[in-house]
Amino acid sequence: MEKLLGLSLVVNAKAKAYIELIKLKLTLAVVFSGVFGYCLAADQVIWWKIGVLIIASIAITGAANTINQIIEKDSDKVMKRTAVRPLPTGRLTVNEAAIFTFILFGIGCYLFVEVFNIRAAALAVLSLLLYGFVYTPLKRKGQIAVYIGALPGAFPPMIGWVAATNHFGWAPGILFAIQFFWQFPHFWAIGWLAFDEYKKAGIQMMPGSGKNAETAFRIMIYTLFLIPVGWLPYMLGVTGINSALVAMVGGILFLAQTFHLMRTCTDKAALQMMFGSLLYLPIVQIVYLIDKV
Repeated sequence: MEKLLGLSLVVNAKAKAYIELIKLKLTLAVVFSGVFGYCLAADQVIWWKIGVLIIASIAITGAANTINQIIEKDSDKVMKRTAVRPLPTGRLTVNEAAIFTFILFGIGCYLFVEVFNIRAAALAVLSLLLYGFVYTPLKRKGQIAVYIGALPGAFPPMIGWVAATNHFGWAPGILFAIQFFWQFPHFWAIGWLAFDEYKKAGIQMMPGSGKNAETAFRIMIYTLFLIPVGWLPYMLGVTGINSALVAMVGGILFLAQTFHLMRTCTDKAALQMMFGSLLYLPIVQIVYLIDKV
């Protein structure tokens, strides 16, 4: 009985470590954007396909996040926020994480190809490659990493759209653009809050020289793009005027937070902006779906 109990505890600990490895909260945010793109594009929503899309997206995103942690296992030990991850703590080995990555990657690719189409699968694979093998190593090279990382970060709604329609076009490109520009204030708010830890680990995530008005100004410039870009789904006839107005108001409120950061240059303002970014994207996407033409 004691042996069975001990085995159960080991299995539970391993399972928990694997779940941590895929960064479940981040992965679910990615999945949400992918499902949003699929539902916005589909003439008729097929619920079992949404279920498959969720599983495939979790698999591909989880694989990308695991690759990220394998590469960053040493720098993760330095930062308090990441030191408790499975690899730095030794709860999982690199070999275990690598095998897990191959399994997730295989599941994701199979589901995208068999249930959806090769184009959606190709985008998903490209997203994994850019995030895992380009963005992650570049984080130590300078600010270019954020620009590269914004590409795979903006793919999910496009992948969902292509999964539903099997073709590219202006509409999925606009969904990509909205999420692309949104990531800069989001990333840089996180970079502001974790500036000292990132600096200690040799990672440069900020667009300026530090936590100052120059950096806040650059954050404001990229946030400004969200206001005109938020109108484009309406102009393309994908959504109605109501969602365009909501997106504009959301963009203005988000922009106001960046002005507050410029005035104060405090961690509190950066934290407020980070929470604002976490609210902006899902609210705008939900409103687009509700107002779908």
